[in-house]
Amino acid sequence: MKHTINSQPSDMAGLYTLSLRMVIGWTYFSAFWRRLILENKFIPDENGYIGEKFNHFLPNALGIKPIIEYLVTHPDALHRSMMIFTIVEAVVGLFIILGLFTRLMSIGIFSLALGILLGSGWLGTTCLDEWQIGVLGIAGGFVLFLTGSGPYSLDYYFIKKNKNFTQKGWFQWLGSGNFPISNPKAFVLVGSFIIFGLTLFTNQYFHGGVWGTLHNKSVKPKLEISNIFHHNSDLKFEVYRTEGADVYGSFLIGIHILDKDGNILKEFDHKKLSTLPKESIKNHYVAKVKPGKHSLVIPLGAKADVTLDIDDMLIKNEIYSLKLIDVSGIEWIERIE
Repeated sequence: MKHTINSQPSDMAGLYTLSLRMVIGWTYFSAFWRRLILENKFIPDENGYIGEKFNHFLPNALGIKPIIEYLVTHPDALHRSMMIFTIVEAVVGLFIILGLFTRLMSIGIFSLALGILLGSGWLGTTCLDEWQIGVLGIAGGFVLFLTGSGPYSLDYYFIKKNKNFTQKGWFQWLGSGNFPISNPKAFVLVGSFIIFGLTLFTNQYFHGGVWGTLHNKSVKPKLEISNIFHHNSDLKFEVYRTEGADVYGSFLIGIHILDKDGNILKEFDHKKLSTLPKESIKNHYVAKVKPGKHSLVIPLGAKADVTLDIDDMLIKNEIYSLKLIDVSGIEWIERIE
C-alpha cells in the first residue's frame, strides 16, 4: 500500500489540538479561580497570601531575580503585580478555552510559562513540578500559535459567519485560520529547536538533568548566615533561606554560640527561639522569619536580621562561631570575623 503526504485544512489542525487548548486554558484560568473565587489569597499577612508564594521563587530564579527582589521588597507594588498577573492568567486561560483570538492568547501562554520556568523552575520536591509546567506550557503555547483553533471555537464561529475582522490580515496572526506563513517548515523547525534547547539548558541549570550529578534544591532546607557581629550585649546576624520545600518551613530549634574549640558559650533552645521578641527580627521580604509554637520558623525565600541578647555571657571575647540547628538535624556553622 502506497502512502501519500497530503496537506489538511487549518481547521483540522485546530481540531486536533482541542484537548490541549482546553487543558492549558484551564491550567491558567484555574489560578484565578483558586485565588479569588474558591479562596481569597490576596490578603497580605494571612496564610496563603500569593505574594509570599511569589517570594519563594527568589533564591534560585534565573534571569529575573532582580524583578522578584524589587517586588518582594515593595509590598504595594507586589500586591498590584499579583492582581494584574492573575487577571492576565484569567483572560488568557478563558480565551484559550473559548478559542477566541487563539494565536494572541497562545503568545500569552508562552510568556506566562516562560515566567514560571525562569522564576520557579528549580522548585518541585519529587517530579521537578514547576520546571515541567514551564517547559510544557512553552511548547504548548507554540503549538497553539501554529494551529490556531478549529471547530468548537469562537474564532471558527466568526470565520464561518464571515465577520469583517476575520478577513483582515492581522486576524491570521492573532486569531485562527490559515497560518500566515505560506511555508512554515523552517519557522517550525527553528522554533522547536529553540524550545528544545531552552528545555535542555534549564533542566541542566536547575537540576543537573542532562549530565553530571542530579540535584534537587527543594528536598531539604538550606540557610545562609552572613553579616555576623557582636557589640556589647547584642549578637546580630543575617539569615537567608535559599533551598528546601516551598510549602514547609525550616524550623530552628537551637542556636549555639561557640568558641574556637566548638564548646558552647551560650545556647538558645527551641523554647527561647519560640518566644524571641518581634523587635529582635527585622525582615527584608514578604516571606517572614518569625517565632512559631515550638521553634523559629524560616520560610523559603525569607531573609532577616536577627538580634540575640548575650548580655549575660561571661566570656564574650572568646566568641568564635555561630551554629544554627534545624529540627531535621541539619546544622549550619559560620565563623564570626
